[in-house]
Amino acid sequence: MRPVTYSWLVVVVAVACAAIGWLGIAGWLALVVAAASVGMHVAGNAIGTRLRAATDSDLRRHRSRIERPALPSASPSLLERRSDMGRLVRISAGIGAACGGVAGTAALLVLAASSPAGAVLGGLSSAVIGAIVGFLGASFVEIVRTSLREAIAAERGR
Repeated sequence: MRPVTYSWLVVVVAVACAAIGWLGIAGWLALVVAAASVGMHVAGNAIGTRLRAATDSDLRRHRSRIERPALPSASPSLLERRSDMGRLVRISAGIGAACGGVAGTAALLVLAASSPAGAVLGGLSSAVIGAIVGFLGASFVEIVRTSLREAIAAERGR
């Protein structure tokens, strides 16, 4: 490696040591994560812009050769339509909220020996997390069930 590269390496290490001394290790890591996030965002944006420009120029160049096949008009599937997911999702979210609230309140009272007000507040936040988990689980099951039903019906219809 050239001496200039070693010089830059020494500068980076010195700045890192100074930042660790000034911000602490957690602050330094947060700064590194933030800088990496911004850098990856900029790099992804540049790559995406370049790919879009290349795709557009390829399409303009080959537009005369592209033939679009006629697609049959199909009615939208159940997953493509906006509809209610059913009672299962609401019931699962309610059960998840109840279980999360009871578990969170009990854990705070027994394990953490917190005040009753703190246990109620922690139980409410645990109930919200439990409702989200219940909703996500039931939504996943409902979508998998619907997609499997439609796939089986499509295979039988062939």
